[in-house]
Amino acid sequence: MNKSKNEIADFFGLNRSMVTMLFMVILLGLGEKMGERFLPVYIMAIGGSAYVVGFLNAMDNFLSAIYSFIGGFISDRIGYKNALIIFTILSMVGYLVVIVFPFWEAVIFGAVFFISWTALSLPAILSLVSATVRFEKQTMGVTMHSLVRRIPMAIGPVLGGILISFYGIEKGARLAFAVAFVFGIIALWFIWKYIEQKQEPYQPLRIGESFKKMSPELRWLLLSDIFVRFAEQIPYAFVVVWVMDVNKFSAMDFSFLTVVEMVVAILIYIPVAWLSERVANKNIVAITFGFFTLFPFALMLSHTMPMLIFAFVIRGLKEFGEPTRKALIVKLAPEGAKASVYGTYYLLRDIFVSMAALSSAWLWLKSPEVNFITAGCFGMLGTLIFIMYGKDSRS
Repeated sequence: MNKSKNEIADFFGLNRSMVTMLFMVILLGLGEKMGERFLPVYIMAIGGSAYVVGFLNAMDNFLSAIYSFIGGFISDRIGYKNALIIFTILSMVGYLVVIVFPFWEAVIFGAVFFISWTALSLPAILSLVSATVRFEKQTMGVTMHSLVRRIPMAIGPVLGGILISFYGIEKGARLAFAVAFVFGIIALWFIWKYIEQKQEPYQPLRIGESFKKMSPELRWLLLSDIFVRFAEQIPYAFVVVWVMDVNKFSAMDFSFLTVVEMVVAILIYIPVAWLSERVANKNIVAITFGFFTLFPFALMLSHTMPMLIFAFVIRGLKEFGEPTRKALIVKLAPEGAKASVYGTYYLLRDIFVSMAALSSAWLWLKSPEVNFITAGCFGMLGTLIFIMYGKDSRS
């Protein structure tokens, strides 16, 4: 029996630190997604405009860029365990601001602390995977993180939708963030008690040094990823507005569509991780970029629930090769500075993407169709660049 359990754990790249990290991701993600997915309608309910929603999305991308590098720097400096503790506390500060102050200005301020937690913590999490999981199973380790992260992304909006249905948008959203604060306390205890710090802190690289350490293969991936993320982020903040305000579906309907998306993503993660150990990573990532491109076009044509379900199935399929892409970044990054190089990659990517996201409100007010078509065209450009120049590994 123990041998069988060990074989299962080995197949999935699991150990005590990994299991604790995955549990932490569920707790923090569940609390976050209960309220975060409804922030656009919450902001508009308390007096914010479409431009405020667009600014929030742009700020998210900009902070993701800055936080990715900061997260990698801190993780390499003090170790991934201490970094995760600090990042969790910062998120809790943001939740507290939203809970106490029901003004859209306070939401923007609080979001500075919590809305980009994933970007801040991901370099530390990937350092944990790199330090605790053997090389040939690291794609599976990254996949387990991506898979488990989708569980709260599926369940959280449902719970948030229930709170909003019972208490209204304003009170329900604030209650959701109160739950997130409690989950943060629990997560802190588990991080402190069960995650081992196996790596010695490194001297992190400066931004210029990190960019120079990037291989040409990693730079081509970065360029194509930037354009593909334009396709994702230009319509991102307005997806819930499209579903609830334009097409007049309820918060629970949107929660159901989110569940569809996450279930599709969860179902494909393990098979694709197994496949990525046997076929070219480039092919898997290219398919993923294709689904990113298709989603805004599919959403534009969706005015009925069956069509919306189809669109959100495509949105779930965009996760087809995301763990493979993340693992490829880690594999192409130099030893001793993986978190810093990973953070620099996201710093550069998300700075450019935040500019596109800042234009999202302007495009939306032109018309939703202009927003969606512009996004899809950028996705096609990024996918084409990767097909032509992307590589699986260093030459």
